[in-house]
Amino acid sequence: MKKVLLGLFTLTLVLVLAACGGGSKDDASGDKGTTLVIGASNSPHAVILEKAKPILAKKGINLDIKKYTDYVMPNVALNEGDLDANYFQTIPYMELEMKEKGYKFVNMGGIHIEPMGIYSKKYKSLNDLPKNAQVIMSNSKSDWPRVLGILADAGVIKLKDGVKRQDMTFDDIIENPKNIKFKYDVDAGYLMTAYNNEEGDVVAINSNFVVDQGMNPKKRRHCH
Repeated sequence: MKKVLLGLFTLTLVLVLAACGGGSKDDASGDKGTTLVIGASNSPHAVILEKAKPILAKKGINLDIKKYTDYVMPNVALNEGDLDANYFQTIPYMELEMKEKGYKFVNMGGIHIEPMGIYSKKYKSLNDLPKNAQVIMSNSKSDWPRVLGILADAGVIKLKDGVKRQDMTFDDIIENPKNIKFKYDVDAGYLMTAYNNEEGDVVAINSNFVVDQGMNPKKRRHCH
């Protein structure tokens, strides 16, 4: 069985603070210093934050890392004041969440670049996709342009000229010779399960879930 990376589209992950009610807290232990509570996906975000812990400790900052396995609760917790910041999302996702849910968050700056990949246990290349093949992706609208961009770069579909990559929608597809079908109602946390169960023909998976399973999104590998 092959675990194959078919394409990459990268975006910057950001550290996000709540505009109202967020900020540092006094350490409950009574020690001098400040405690910052940050929500993050397991990997690589929490891993990166763990590396930052001793560096911040020297500056009197205690980093309290709360791990999440989905993309919904970190923003809910930040909005409710349970977190001082979170670190898991792209700028487009943050902006969409703010627009749709009324969150008042502040982007504190980009941290690292994380790729989006399309994976399959059935095909080695996007060029091998058959007629009426199904592409499974997350229900997050901010992910859709990334997947469409990968497919367009591979020549599977053609998109309208002049449309910014981050603004692409399914309506911008002007050529779809293989009649590719899109399933975009899947929770991001289920994408690895869909891949392992060989659902659809290819699955677009956010790299934090891939890395969490020991896969390298930049390498072709065999799955035993």
